[in-house]
Amino acid sequence: MPAVLDMPSILDSAPETPASFPAWLAERRRAAWQRFLETPVPKRGDEPWRFSSLKQLDFSSYSRKEAFSTAACIEGSTGLESPTAKFVFVNDSLVHSESSLPASVVCLPLDQAAVSHGDLVQAHFMKQEPRLGSAKFAALHEANVSSGLFIHVPDNVEVEGAIEVHHWIEGSETAIFPHTLIVTGANSRVRVIDVFHSADDSSKGLAIAVNDLIAGPGSKLDYVAIQAFNESTKVIQINETSVGRGASAIGFILNTGGSWVRNESLSRLEGEGGRSDMLSASIPAHGQEYDQRTFQHHVKPGAYSDLLYKNSLYDKSRTIFSGLIFVDEGAHRTDAYQTCRNLFMSDDAEANSMPGLEINADDVKCSHGSTSCQISEEEIFYLRARGIDPARARQLIARGFSVEVVERIGHEATEELVLKFIDEKYTHIDGCTA
Repeated sequence: MPAVLDMPSILDSAPETPASFPAWLAERRRAAWQRFLETPVPKRGDEPWRFSSLKQLDFSSYSRKEAFSTAACIEGSTGLESPTAKFVFVNDSLVHSESSLPASVVCLPLDQAAVSHGDLVQAHFMKQEPRLGSAKFAALHEANVSSGLFIHVPDNVEVEGAIEVHHWIEGSETAIFPHTLIVTGANSRVRVIDVFHSADDSSKGLAIAVNDLIAGPGSKLDYVAIQAFNESTKVIQINETSVGRGASAIGFILNTGGSWVRNESLSRLEGEGGRSDMLSASIPAHGQEYDQRTFQHHVKPGAYSDLLYKNSLYDKSRTIFSGLIFVDEGAHRTDAYQTCRNLFMSDDAEANSMPGLEINADDVKCSHGSTSCQISEEEIFYLRARGIDPARARQLIARGFSVEVVERIGHEATEELVLKFIDEKYTHIDGCTA
């Protein structure tokens, strides 16, 4: 491994903007850096950070670094058997791409798309204001973003299969800022899978990731994020989804890696008949902490949203869930659900859940709730009676607990890929496979 030069911290000064970037993006980066400096650090007592471990927000030791062994990362970027397109980024640099997409579909690294399709990128890039607590870190992302993937599917075009994107962190105390921007035209369809990896099992890393999902009228946009960093990596992942009239968007997050992970997911129902499914399965173990914040914003009448988050907690792991269904005035006939379920696999694990509703319209159907429980002895006894040892019985039950939410992805090959990462996590818990 070649020597890696010490680089300035991502907090020391404004990042340099490549000369190839268009003026509007350079100005956005400059303004974002100023906003980052002016936005206060979250503090104890801030409601969006209730129960959070604020000591995790010290990012002063992390810096941008060049990739140095891309071949191993490309080889390790295994996912679907035959993706429609595949991209591999290492430390935010594109190192591999292949595609059989229709010619009318734009699928480019974000920096290239900002030049060749500037008006389209500018119209949708980070348009929603972060409102779940990480505005400071969204600004840090915007100031540093240098690449990522831009996808535009025009009207009446359906992309078969899935577009698969791998993001790698390589090197100790490396920071990356991956960005995914997806825009679907009327009556179009696309499925995108982001997979997040570490190049080794122990190096500390930092990922501040943002994805913008814009589902146009009558379109279907499915997005899956598989977060499988090593357990020494800190992660902030911000998901912003806009759902148009008659459109459908699925946003699924799997968490198996990371030492501390902050997921913020906001979905805006902006058209009548729109549907948003917000899904997550998380398996924290050892001392991992997963902090999940969600916002289902019903702007227009007659839209549907359904959130299902499932956490299986091992050892001394910890989760926080805070979700809000917000119904605007005039958003009548809203149909919205929110459920968080926690399965304790240890007496030492901790789960904090805060579901909520704020309704400003009539004729709505909304519900929210959270449950926490342990595996019952009756379930263990049932499996032991059939010759299954107790450790494996517990893993089978935990896997089945996660399968319910995985099955809602609705695409068999993608579900199998997600379950593969879930099973890999179980191999690291008590050495037991599912």
